[in-house]
Amino acid sequence: MQLRTDLALEQKEMLEEDRRTPEGVESDEIQMGQVRVTRIRVRNEAGERALGRKQGTYVTVEVPPFTDDAGLDENALAAVRRELAALLPEEGTVLVAGLGNTRITPDALGPKAAGRVLATRHIAGEVARAAGLGNLRPVAVLAPGVLGQTGIETAEILAGSVERIRPAAVVVVDALASRRLARLGCTVQISDTGIAPGAGVGNRRQEISRDTLGVPVVSMGVPTVVDAGTLAWDLLGGRSPEDAELTNPRGAGMIVTPREIDLLIDRAAQLVAQAINCALQPGLDSETLLSLTED
Repeated sequence: MQLRTDLALEQKEMLEEDRRTPEGVESDEIQMGQVRVTRIRVRNEAGERALGRKQGTYVTVEVPPFTDDAGLDENALAAVRRELAALLPEEGTVLVAGLGNTRITPDALGPKAAGRVLATRHIAGEVARAAGLGNLRPVAVLAPGVLGQTGIETAEILAGSVERIRPAAVVVVDALASRRLARLGCTVQISDTGIAPGAGVGNRRQEISRDTLGVPVVSMGVPTVVDAGTLAWDLLGGRSPEDAELTNPRGAGMIVTPREIDLLIDRAAQLVAQAINCALQPGLDSETLLSLTED
């Protein structure tokens, strides 16, 4: 059975469960209080074949559950900010894109995060100095919606924006699918290989990456759903349900999401957005950035 996951860490775990050591794949892990950071690097084509992921870096930051605490965990924020900054160029304009559909709560992470990212590309010169913001890095932000709303592929919208504003890098934020319920709402994945929107729920769209946009693309995501068939496989100890209709009634794939999904999305968006702000504007402290981006 094909177990659906967007997390490179889970793909690696599945290989290890089968007692297979993936060639061309390196990893290391660090612990910061309750926060665990795992870095996986796919080095060559053998690693690509083993892990089913493009060559590049995949960072998983496991944090305390977003639904347990209303405040931002400082260790979590510091870890996500640090790992994101390490994958971005130090200078130049950055385009931040929040992918997803605000009308579908588990898919609203990207747009909600984008709404909290500090856009600064339009603030320059005397205006910036008068506001005490003379050292801002140029940042542009957009939430392009989804194909069903716009009739335009997200990759096409971003390609046009990149051609026009010529950023040094693009950061895309999107909701992800996990293999395990335990990782929903307590995991952040960061990668420098881009993203294929909708892949985790079987609706793969055009890839957004350096190959398609011509500039570095860093993706950030939080798993918000689990495929029902994948969940059943785990609950049944590695067996598929005998009756496929149980997880795919009338051939329609089912997706499972937590009861507290509204809270999860809101707090995950806050962490992701604040990590982006801190990584892109190191001259401003976290409290100032929060005050500038509050609703």
